[in-house]
Amino acid sequence: MIDRLLRGMIVEGRLSLRWPDGSTSTYGPGGDIEVAGRLTDESILRQIALRPQLGIGEGYMDGRLQLENDDCYGFLALMVRNLHRGAMPPWFRAADTLRIATRALATRNGIARSSRNVQHHYDISDDLYARMLDADMQYSCAYFSRPGMTLEEAQAAKKAHIAGKLLIEPGMRVLDIGCGWGGMALTLARDYGAQVTGVTLSQNQLATARARAEAAGLSEQVTFRLTDYRKLEDRFDRIVSVGMLEHVGLPQFSTYFSRVHELLAPDGVALIHTIGNLARPHATSPWLDRYIFPGGYIPAQSELAPAIEAARLSTTDVEIWRGHYGPTLRAWRNRFEAALDWVRTRYDERFVRMWRFYLCACEAAFEEGPQAVFHYQLAHSQHAVPVTRDYLYRDNATPLLHAAQ
Repeated sequence: MIDRLLRGMIVEGRLSLRWPDGSTSTYGPGGDIEVAGRLTDESILRQIALRPQLGIGEGYMDGRLQLENDDCYGFLALMVRNLHRGAMPPWFRAADTLRIATRALATRNGIARSSRNVQHHYDISDDLYARMLDADMQYSCAYFSRPGMTLEEAQAAKKAHIAGKLLIEPGMRVLDIGCGWGGMALTLARDYGAQVTGVTLSQNQLATARARAEAAGLSEQVTFRLTDYRKLEDRFDRIVSVGMLEHVGLPQFSTYFSRVHELLAPDGVALIHTIGNLARPHATSPWLDRYIFPGGYIPAQSELAPAIEAARLSTTDVEIWRGHYGPTLRAWRNRFEAALDWVRTRYDERFVRMWRFYLCACEAAFEEGPQAVFHYQLAHSQHAVPVTRDYLYRDNATPLLHAAQ
């Protein structure tokens, strides 16, 4: 089954695969991606045949799938590229169709389950993330608005671009749904004069965000709360949500946008930044769901539009970021690999390989698959924002508070 799958699937590049019995098979015509690997024992064959994505990920984690020069990214880039171009066998298509049909069931994230899902990923160690991310701890796509930018510069550009779309003025009340370690909230308070409330379900993120606000002298301007966005009751002039919608789950999209509608002031503006699927809807990778983002789901535009419309929100702008998350993930992966000596003092080798596989798989999804980042600017009224995008590109790097002064 695996041989038949690979022969139909790999139409670009080349995979040389050594089987447990010592024989070798080659797949694909060759090209810019050529990878060699080895399956070390018979047990992995059944796992890959029955659930390819899960079997390959677990095989790499425990060493039963070994790659020449440990080229994890090259292998996954080859797989993702051909997954969308090759001919998949009927049994694979049937399994994929079933997973798509049941994707809502797999992501029914109520309040208690959402809290557990967030803690699974974000409460492992701030120290790990600090070594992988930029100094501001931005754990979402950076904005490489010009060539040669560092990760720090691109993350600052991301925040400035989002702030520009929010049209923030000093004194405005801003809600940050899924505030992470507080970087966006602190920036909006410090550089734009906003009064910000950030909400998270992660104990680690909450403690770090509060400590950062205290150290920056912004505790009077920024409040961080450990609560679910569905429990909020206040009204806000602006709402921002960066990298949180991916955790909401398909059945909760209507609830999410309804809450944005209810929490947003009548003349308010919201900016939703989320990973998005440029193709038709598909299910979350079972490996990612089990090991990295339980309950996570990447929406297609066709799944977001009905929820936004039902919430009676006006879509005042949509922007698609292409070619930004791949370099972001590559920078994170390079920093993770550079910190391996420290990582191995705290985690075992299986974790190291799991985390590497995660970063490589996500980078490959953006570089070789139909994934991008969606920016939805939303309001109650279509007249809440200017009628052209010119306002975004007039000295966008200059915060409004500083400009006013």
